[in-house]
Amino acid sequence: MTTAPHPPAGPAAKPRRAPAHATLILSIICVSYFMVILDNSIVFTGLPQIRSDMGFSETGLSWITNAYVLVFGGLLLLGARAGDLFGHRRVFLFSLVVFSLTSLLVGAAQSQWWLIGARALQGIGAAVLAPSALSLLTRSFPEGRARNRAMAAYSAVAGLGAALGLVVGGLVADLVSWRAGFFLNVPIGAVLMVPAVRFLPQTTRQGGRFDVAGALLATLGSTALVLGIVNAADLGWSAPATLVPLAAGAVMLGLFIRVERRAAQPIVPLRLFTSLERSGAYVTRMLYMGAMIGFFFFTAQFVQSVYHWTPLQAGLAFLPMTLVNFVFAVQVPRLLERASRPQVLTTGLALTMVGMVWLSRLDLHTPYLTGVALPMVLIGAGQGLVLAPLTSSGVDGVAPADAGAASGLVNTVHQIGSALSLSILTAVAASISTGHETADIAARSGAALTGSAVLLALAATLTLIVPARTRPHERSL
Repeated sequence: MTTAPHPPAGPAAKPRRAPAHATLILSIICVSYFMVILDNSIVFTGLPQIRSDMGFSETGLSWITNAYVLVFGGLLLLGARAGDLFGHRRVFLFSLVVFSLTSLLVGAAQSQWWLIGARALQGIGAAVLAPSALSLLTRSFPEGRARNRAMAAYSAVAGLGAALGLVVGGLVADLVSWRAGFFLNVPIGAVLMVPAVRFLPQTTRQGGRFDVAGALLATLGSTALVLGIVNAADLGWSAPATLVPLAAGAVMLGLFIRVERRAAQPIVPLRLFTSLERSGAYVTRMLYMGAMIGFFFFTAQFVQSVYHWTPLQAGLAFLPMTLVNFVFAVQVPRLLERASRPQVLTTGLALTMVGMVWLSRLDLHTPYLTGVALPMVLIGAGQGLVLAPLTSSGVDGVAPADAGAASGLVNTVHQIGSALSLSILTAVAASISTGHETADIAARSGAALTGSAVLLALAATLTLIVPARTRPHERSL
């Protein structure tokens, strides 16, 4: 393995202008990514309805999310490599078709295994679509003000997609069925194809081949870890069904690192980790998104089960977070002109953590306004500040040859962190029992959100440590 980093693609590179039709290109990229993020959260407000229709257990219900995010995260690196080999626009268009068709399969599911399997297939489409979109963005907009503005829009879409998915999911679940939210992807994907074919730039195809062994080991290793953690919730940590998957997952991930060191064209060039800034950004993103998926998963169930709200009301309950998130996200480029990236990021993490600690005090008598809505305002403000700096730190300074791999890795740690953390938080929640179903949900939600707050505290601590150890020109985590 070559450990010397490539020359920076940013400051050392010849300045580039923003592309023609820049606004339209950015819109296509953001709408496509919005679809991916939307489907990651649209299911949350429909979970009680899905559990009732198909008879899922509490831990089994988590697989509806985990099947998607595990395959999504595990194959993202392969999806990113596909863009390098075949051209990012060509791969983007192909993945858009796959994602739309598999969304149709999810909506048509008639059994537990059909639903989980279709969600896994949908994750394949997302695994190719997301890194292709981010690669097209980084290749279309040069580092500096143009990149910062484009990245802020991209990150705002991530936050809006996660929160708005709850509203859309609640609306269609109330008026039609939880299935309708997935059917929406089909016409959106079809309409998006037309401007994508015409306006997205075609990138140069690179020679090489797929690192299939690396992709399979990453996916299977992560899946085994999640399976072991989920089994621990039902069977205990000492059960063979828990220990065997955990051990297998650790072995496969160890083999993954070994394969990547020896591969001529690794799916994850380990030189990406030679920058302490990027490594810190990847770990911070895993912790942050793990905390946030726990927030969405458990809070959506809490407001429906404890307040007895409809799915639509549950989705609208997240509006305080959604609106504040958007307001703060669009201000990030201006803030970065006045303050350093670490300052913006640390402030966002602190706001999210305070909001999560506040929200974790949920119980049967928690009022919505002071116990849920106001904490959501802080969480929304924090997320609006955090995502753009984290995304930029994961892709800035990367050589053009590694752009696809870096984009894939940003999304991979996002999804793998979400799956692993949700499994841990579900196991923590499942250990609590009060003997009453509604009280159980309230107590479990509070415990899980406390776990989310711990993850955020770890992320905040990391951002305080990493910049102090980087060289002056790397201080942008």
